[in-house]
Amino acid sequence: MSLARPIRTMLFVPGNRRSWMEKARKAGADALVFDLEDSVPCAEKAAARDIVAAEIDKHAAENGLLYIRINRDNQKYDSEDVSAVVKPGINGLFVPKAEGPEDVSDLSDMVAEMEKRKGIPSGSIGLVVALETARSVQLSYEIAQLPRVETLVACTARNADVARNLGFTWTAEGLETLYHRSRAVIASRAAGKKFPIGGLWQDVHDLDGLRKFAEFNRSLGFTGEIVLHPSNVPVVNEVYSLSQADRRYYEGMIEAFAEAEVEGKAAVMYEGEHIDIAHVTTAREMLATYGEDT
Repeated sequence: MSLARPIRTMLFVPGNRRSWMEKARKAGADALVFDLEDSVPCAEKAAARDIVAAEIDKHAAENGLLYIRINRDNQKYDSEDVSAVVKPGINGLFVPKAEGPEDVSDLSDMVAEMEKRKGIPSGSIGLVVALETARSVQLSYEIAQLPRVETLVACTARNADVARNLGFTWTAEGLETLYHRSRAVIASRAAGKKFPIGGLWQDVHDLDGLRKFAEFNRSLGFTGEIVLHPSNVPVVNEVYSLSQADRRYYEGMIEAFAEAEVEGKAAVMYEGEHIDIAHVTTAREMLATYGEDT
């Protein structure tokens, strides 16, 4: 299983904040993640589960992508979470704190059982797996190639789970997590999952910093970001979309190469660069991936 197109923005919403869910639907994110894990106080997790289960039906009518981040204890993923939220209306689960492919495989089995019980087509509920531990980073390819996994997420937030597990000291430039991020991109793409997701920028009011962060992640090969606030969605959507200039550049390249082929040439100079079929294949893929609606 893999994503059919990039998710430029995955906007997280605490599962105990029903009013925030309604606002989030209007933010323009490509996908929402209703969170039952870290953003929900322990005392409110049962109530949040009920809220999210009820909100799934409302969201389904709007046809937007929806994922649910579930809880995990020291041994396994929360079976009550899985039972409550695996239902028609969600695209998948956002999987936190996996240690390796065996954890994700066990969760996949739990999801398969829920699909069977609830009459959901087998294999239709995907898994988006966050690499938050050293072992999961080391085994990122093995995780990515599991059938139900849609893509990997490599978040590099300051002082969060990844920072604690990998032991890095966060900087805005992000060189300390360059290997972690690039490894996730390579593992995801090597497994045929073309649209890896990065993130996340915690200073949600610093939109200039957010833009620089997202631009750097896109340069590494990510195709989208985790975001924490609706105000961040337009910035990240723009970074992960083709600009009109980029679109004209790729269209012009394809046209120039077609003219060269008519003349019996396999390469052409285009805007000062030597272009051949490899470059044109990239251009066609970019235009096919980022349609007019992005």
